[in-house]
Parts: sequence; structure tokens; C-alpha cells
Amino acid sequence: MKLCKSWRCLVGIIALAGIVAAAVTTVFIFLDKKKKDEEELEHYLDCSIQ
Repeated sequence: MKLCKSWRCLVGIIALAGIVAAAVTTVFIFLDKKKKDEEELEHYLDCSIQ
């Protein structure tokens, strides 16, 4: 019975780590995309003014 519980706990911890890694990756991708969009807009505005 204890072995079954420990395996469930291990699987739960691994799943939780995967969820946290996915969330962190999503935040970094979102921030990187936002930064690139702002740089493209700034470049477009600079070129359109000239």
C-alpha cells in the first residue's frame, strides 16, 4: 500500500513540475513576442516619419 502511494506522489510531483515549466515557458514566449512587436512598431514609425 505504501509503495502505491509513493508512486502516486512521484507522478504527481513530476506532473506538477511539467505544469510549472509549461507556465514559465509561456510567460517568457509572451514577453519576448511583446518586445519584438514593440520593436517592429518603433522601427515602422521611425521609417514612416523619414
